[in-house]
Amino acid sequence: MQMFIQVVQGKVKDADQLRRELRRWRYELKPGAKGYLGTTSGVTPDGRAIALFRFESEKDARANSALAAQGKWWKEAAKAFDGKVVVHNCKEVDTVIGGGSNWAGFVQVIQGRTKKQAEMRRRMSEMQGQLRTARPDILGAVVAWHGDGGFTQAVYFTSAQAAHAAEAAAENDEMGKEFGDFLDGPPTFFDLAPADFD
Repeated sequence: MQMFIQVVQGKVKDADQLRRELRRWRYELKPGAKGYLGTTSGVTPDGRAIALFRFESEKDARANSALAAQGKWWKEAAKAFDGKVVVHNCKEVDTVIGGGSNWAGFVQVIQGRTKKQAEMRRRMSEMQGQLRTARPDILGAVVAWHGDGGFTQAVYFTSAQAAHAAEAAAENDEMGKEFGDFLDGPPTFFDLAPADFD
Protein backbone atom coordinates (compact mmCIF):
# COMPACT_ATOMS: atom_id res chain seq x y z
CA MET A 1 0.00 0.00 0.00
CA GLN A 2 1.30 3.43 -0.98
CA MET A 3 1.78 5.65 2.05
CA PHE A 4 3.43 8.88 3.15
CA ILE A 5 4.30 9.47 6.81
CA GLN A 6 5.03 12.73 8.54
CA VAL A 7 6.94 12.23 11.80
CA VAL A 8 6.63 15.08 14.30
CA GLN A 9 8.66 15.02 17.51
CA GLY A 10 9.99 17.17 20.31
CA LYS A 11 10.27 17.69 24.04
CA VAL A 12 6.97 18.65 25.63
CA LYS A 13 6.24 20.87 28.59
CA ASP A 14 2.53 20.02 28.72
CA ALA A 15 1.65 16.48 27.59
CA ASP A 16 -2.01 16.92 28.51
CA GLN A 17 -2.30 19.99 26.31
CA LEU A 18 -0.80 18.09 23.39
CA ARG A 19 -3.27 15.23 23.85
CA ARG A 20 -6.16 17.70 23.99
CA GLU A 21 -5.02 19.37 20.78
CA LEU A 22 -4.71 16.02 19.00
CA ARG A 23 -8.24 15.10 20.09
CA ARG A 24 -9.49 18.49 18.88
CA TRP A 25 -7.82 17.91 15.52
CA ARG A 26 -9.74 14.66 15.11
CA TYR A 27 -13.10 16.29 15.69
CA GLU A 28 -12.56 19.62 13.94
CA LEU A 29 -10.01 19.08 11.15
CA LYS A 30 -9.94 15.36 10.37
CA PRO A 31 -13.19 15.44 8.33
CA GLY A 32 -11.53 17.78 5.83
CA ALA A 33 -8.14 16.04 5.69
CA LYS A 34 -8.05 14.41 2.27
CA GLY A 35 -6.07 11.16 2.07
CA TYR A 36 -5.60 10.94 5.83
CA LEU A 37 -5.08 7.35 7.04
CA GLY A 38 -4.43 7.66 10.77
CA THR A 39 -2.02 8.62 13.52
CA THR A 40 0.02 6.88 16.19
CA SER A 41 1.31 9.21 18.89
CA GLY A 42 2.43 9.31 22.48
CA VAL A 43 4.67 10.83 25.12
CA THR A 44 7.47 8.96 26.88
CA PRO A 45 7.81 9.07 30.69
CA ASP A 46 10.69 11.57 30.29
CA GLY A 47 8.59 13.98 28.23
CA ARG A 48 9.53 13.22 24.62
CA ALA A 49 6.58 13.33 22.24
CA ILE A 50 6.44 11.67 18.84
CA ALA A 51 3.62 11.28 16.33
CA LEU A 52 3.40 9.46 13.01
CA PHE A 53 0.75 10.98 10.73
CA ARG A 54 -0.12 8.67 7.82
CA PHE A 55 -1.44 9.89 4.48
CA GLU A 56 -2.11 8.22 1.14
CA SER A 57 0.40 10.52 -0.57
CA GLU A 58 2.81 13.39 -0.03
CA LYS A 59 0.48 15.59 -2.08
CA ASP A 60 -2.37 14.96 0.36
CA ALA A 61 -0.15 15.65 3.38
CA ARG A 62 1.14 18.93 1.97
CA ALA A 63 -2.35 20.03 0.94
CA ASN A 64 -3.53 19.43 4.50
CA SER A 65 -0.58 21.39 5.93
CA ALA A 66 -1.44 24.32 3.64
CA LEU A 67 -4.98 24.69 5.01
CA ALA A 68 -5.55 27.83 7.07
CA ALA A 69 -7.37 25.81 9.74
CA GLN A 70 -4.40 23.47 10.01
CA GLY A 71 -2.01 26.37 10.52
CA LYS A 72 -4.24 27.84 13.20
CA TRP A 73 -4.49 24.48 14.96
CA TRP A 74 -0.72 23.93 14.86
CA LYS A 75 -0.09 27.37 16.36
CA GLU A 76 -1.97 26.20 19.46
CA ALA A 77 -0.57 22.64 19.48
CA ALA A 78 3.01 23.93 19.24
CA LYS A 79 2.58 25.66 22.61
CA ALA A 80 2.70 22.22 24.26
CA PHE A 81 6.31 21.76 23.14
CA ASP A 82 9.42 22.97 24.92
CA GLY A 83 11.78 24.17 22.21
CA LYS A 84 12.35 22.93 18.68
CA VAL A 85 9.94 20.58 16.95
CA VAL A 86 11.53 18.22 14.40
CA VAL A 87 9.58 17.04 11.35
CA HIS A 88 10.55 14.20 9.00
CA ASN A 89 8.62 13.94 5.73
CA CYS A 90 8.92 10.31 4.68
CA LYS A 91 8.16 9.39 1.07
CA GLU A 92 9.36 5.79 1.48
CA VAL A 93 7.39 3.63 3.92
CA ASP A 94 7.53 -0.10 4.61
CA THR A 95 4.98 -2.18 6.49
CA VAL A 96 5.87 -5.31 8.46
CA ILE A 97 3.31 -8.05 9.18
CA GLY A 98 0.54 -5.86 7.83
CA GLY A 99 1.62 -2.58 9.39
CA GLY A 100 0.32 -0.84 12.49
CA SER A 101 -2.53 -1.90 14.75
CA ASN A 102 -4.86 0.26 16.80
CA TRP A 103 -5.40 -2.76 19.05
CA ALA A 104 -1.83 -2.73 20.33
CA GLY A 105 -1.36 -2.67 24.08
CA PHE A 106 2.09 -1.11 23.73
CA VAL A 107 3.98 0.77 21.01
CA GLN A 108 7.72 1.24 20.84
CA VAL A 109 9.16 3.73 18.36
CA ILE A 110 12.76 3.23 17.29
CA GLN A 111 14.82 5.84 15.46
CA GLY A 112 18.17 5.10 13.91
CA ARG A 113 20.39 5.35 10.87
CA THR A 114 21.77 2.88 8.37
CA LYS A 115 24.29 3.01 5.55
CA LYS A 116 22.64 -0.06 3.99
CA GLN A 117 19.07 1.08 3.50
CA ALA A 118 18.30 -0.98 0.38
CA GLU A 119 19.69 -4.17 1.93
CA MET A 120 17.92 -3.53 5.25
CA ARG A 121 14.59 -3.02 3.49
CA ARG A 122 15.04 -6.18 1.46
CA ARG A 123 15.85 -8.31 4.50
CA MET A 124 12.91 -6.90 6.47
CA SER A 125 10.61 -7.99 3.68
CA GLU A 126 12.19 -11.43 3.37
CA MET A 127 12.08 -12.18 7.10
CA GLN A 128 8.47 -11.26 7.84
CA GLY A 129 7.37 -14.89 8.03
CA GLN A 130 10.20 -15.76 10.39
CA LEU A 131 9.44 -12.72 12.55
CA ARG A 132 5.75 -13.62 12.75
CA THR A 133 6.64 -17.09 14.06
CA ALA A 134 9.41 -16.00 16.43
CA ARG A 135 7.63 -12.94 17.87
CA PRO A 136 3.87 -13.53 18.31
CA ASP A 137 3.90 -10.49 20.62
CA ILE A 138 4.40 -8.25 17.57
CA LEU A 139 1.14 -7.29 15.85
CA GLY A 140 2.87 -5.32 13.11
CA ALA A 141 5.17 -2.41 12.34
CA VAL A 142 5.73 0.51 10.00
CA VAL A 143 9.09 1.93 8.96
CA ALA A 144 9.26 5.52 7.69
CA TRP A 145 12.48 6.43 5.88
CA HIS A 146 13.70 10.01 6.32
CA GLY A 147 15.50 10.18 2.97
CA ASP A 148 19.03 10.45 4.38
CA GLY A 149 19.59 6.99 5.86
CA GLY A 150 17.60 7.81 8.97
CA PHE A 151 14.39 6.01 9.83
CA THR A 152 11.53 5.92 12.32
CA GLN A 153 10.06 2.52 13.07
CA ALA A 154 6.88 2.02 15.11
CA VAL A 155 6.40 -1.51 16.45
CA TYR A 156 2.98 -2.52 17.74
CA PHE A 157 2.93 -5.13 20.52
CA THR A 158 0.20 -7.08 22.30
CA SER A 159 1.45 -5.68 25.63
CA ALA A 160 4.53 -4.13 27.23
CA GLN A 161 5.04 -7.22 29.38
CA ALA A 162 4.98 -9.57 26.40
CA ALA A 163 7.32 -7.30 24.43
CA HIS A 164 9.94 -7.04 27.18
CA ALA A 165 9.81 -10.78 27.91
CA ALA A 166 10.26 -11.65 24.23
CA GLU A 167 13.06 -9.11 23.82
CA ALA A 168 14.95 -10.61 26.76
CA ALA A 169 14.51 -14.14 25.39
CA ALA A 170 15.65 -13.09 21.90
CA GLU A 171 18.53 -10.86 23.02
CA ASN A 172 21.19 -12.92 21.26
CA ASP A 173 19.20 -14.46 18.39
CA GLU A 174 20.52 -14.34 14.84
CA MET A 175 17.70 -12.20 13.49
CA GLY A 176 18.34 -9.48 16.07
CA LYS A 177 22.08 -9.57 15.43
CA GLU A 178 21.56 -9.25 11.69
CA PHE A 179 19.42 -6.15 12.00
CA GLY A 180 21.79 -4.71 14.58
CA ASP A 181 24.56 -4.95 12.01
CA PHE A 182 22.59 -2.71 9.64
CA LEU A 183 22.56 0.16 12.12
CA ASP A 184 25.00 3.06 11.96
CA GLY A 185 25.29 3.94 15.64
CA PRO A 186 22.96 3.21 18.56
CA PRO A 187 19.21 3.68 18.04
CA THR A 188 16.90 5.87 20.11
CA PHE A 189 13.81 4.35 21.74
CA PHE A 190 10.45 5.89 22.58
CA ASP A 191 8.23 3.72 24.78
CA LEU A 192 4.70 5.03 24.36
CA ALA A 193 2.64 3.97 27.33
CA PRO A 194 -0.07 4.51 26.58
CA ALA A 195 0.00 5.19 22.86
CA ASP A 196 -2.79 7.20 21.27
CA PHE A 197 -4.36 5.91 18.07
CA ASP A 198 -6.57 7.36 15.39
